[in-house]
Amino acid sequence: MHKINVRILGPSSFISTLNELKAILKFNPLVDNSNDNANVILFHIDVLEDKKQKKFIDSYNAIKICVGKKKTLLDNYDARLELPTTLKEINSIIENTFAKKKFIDNSSIEIKSYLLNKNEKKLSKLNTFIILTEKEVQLLELFLNNKKPVSKDDILSSVWNYSSEADTHTVETHIYRLRKKINEKFMDEKFILNNKDGYFL
Repeated sequence: MHKINVRILGPSSFISTLNELKAILKFNPLVDNSNDNANVILFHIDVLEDKKQKKFIDSYNAIKICVGKKKTLLDNYDARLELPTTLKEINSIIENTFAKKKFIDNSSIEIKSYLLNKNEKKLSKLNTFIILTEKEVQLLELFLNNKKPVSKDDILSSVWNYSSEADTHTVETHIYRLRKKINEKFMDEKFILNNKDGYFL
């Protein structure tokens, strides 16, 4: 698993301490603003006194962990880390909060008027659901993440890691079964569509 990117915000002593521990941290501390793909913001409560920094934290789309003394910690963020702390606690709170958020994010993805729960491999609408295979979940995600039709070759390489030269009916077979499953349970013949360019939702 790749290391979690964590933006560090706080007094210079707070930032330099974490930067010095970089080699033994289980995450990747980002201490400058050149890299903007942080999964988590770990910030010392003191930075909230700066309105610009507070606005940045509140508007940034990432997990937010507030660090400070017990009496000053705020509840309106994803997690809290009380000082003084240990290296083990820092690593643990970042990994656990990130894993929890990832699990929740996978729990419900909206597709048309349906909900896809990737953790349970379940496609549901109102009180009715079907159980999907791993490949069916991957197919739906691929279609959902593409704004235009996905060709058979692209599906083969993305979902099955096959080359486009592979002579196989894998794509057609899986899509046929998935359409049948959806139609039998939800009476929806137009869930997965296709044209000359490929398949789409």
